[in-house]
Amino acid sequence: MKYLDEYRDAAACRKYADAICRITTRSWNIMEICGGQTHSIVKYGVDEMLPDKITLVHGPGCPVCVTPVELIDKAIEIASSPDVIFCSFGDMLRVPGSTTDLLSVKASGGDVRVVYSPMDALKVAQREPDKRVVFFAVGFETTAPANAMAVFQARNLNISNFSILVSHVLVPPAIEAILSAPDNRVQGFLAAGHVCTVMGYTEYEPIAEKYRVPIVVTGFEPLDILQGIYMTVKQLEEGRAEVENQYARSVRRDGNEPARRLIGEVFEIVPRKWRGIGEIAASGLGLRKEFRQFDAETLFMLKGKSVEEASECISGLILQGVKKPHECPAFGVRCTPERPLGATMVSSEGACAAYYRYRRIRNVSENQPLR
Repeated sequence: MKYLDEYRDAAACRKYADAICRITTRSWNIMEICGGQTHSIVKYGVDEMLPDKITLVHGPGCPVCVTPVELIDKAIEIASSPDVIFCSFGDMLRVPGSTTDLLSVKASGGDVRVVYSPMDALKVAQREPDKRVVFFAVGFETTAPANAMAVFQARNLNISNFSILVSHVLVPPAIEAILSAPDNRVQGFLAAGHVCTVMGYTEYEPIAEKYRVPIVVTGFEPLDILQGIYMTVKQLEEGRAEVENQYARSVRRDGNEPARRLIGEVFEIVPRKWRGIGEIAASGLGLRKEFRQFDAETLFMLKGKSVEEASECISGLILQGVKKPHECPAFGVRCTPERPLGATMVSSEGACAAYYRYRRIRNVSENQPLR
């Protein structure tokens, strides 16, 4: 725990918070992209250590949260097929589709299994040759190498009963979509350290230059986040707009080159719809034609299906940083982790789940707005 505890040291965190106070002369809005960072901010009260002029805005950094409703419905349709074993990470099972969720399919007798890796699903396909095994490939660039490897191995081993339902999204196009929106109020970004561990941060450099916005690659512990905020505010106060790397213990500028090559061999960049946001050009990954025989959407003939989202859920506004969870009338009342209206209340990285877990009781008892 030594190397974890040092990034949660209260005295060191207070020193950085004080340093941020000293250099801050203007009001700044800073967005953290990663849902893991959001949970650390809310859990440890990082936002409450900052001067009033600094506002942290929560971004679309939860891959479960941005998976569109129609893709959840496609997953449900596939999982409901009698000859299918549907494999997924556990946090996808309770994400609501238009009428139900994968956990309900499992409860009704569907063979829905929680796995910890796509390679686990591939092993299931090897053990169960008479079943069609589908893995729900959800995530940012972080999980893409493992999913690419599973498909690559399936082809090499000639495993024909394995496929993946792809819902990969990419961070840089999402940042550009936020910055180009007419109501954008974000002036600096904390980029997700785990994504940059895989991809590096060269893709962020033209964005920082084009939009004149600082981007700081940041880790996930309280001290990481405070240091990332300090570096961002320092740039803003000095009128600089650069990409800096706070998470140097894990991230290199060019990322993990073997992982990037594997992603490029198996996947290609495609348009992708984001839940609550809409389609963003060149913001997702899809299987290349050489690997199309492993594309579950094609195999189950589900291409082109579209579903409207529930109007009561404001998760889209939360994912874009326009609103915070407690500003939703349904928060904690009609929308809870047990009965979620949207994915941001379900996922372990969702902003609504973070506020519900760490801030709901205090907010109600104090009867005051959250920051």
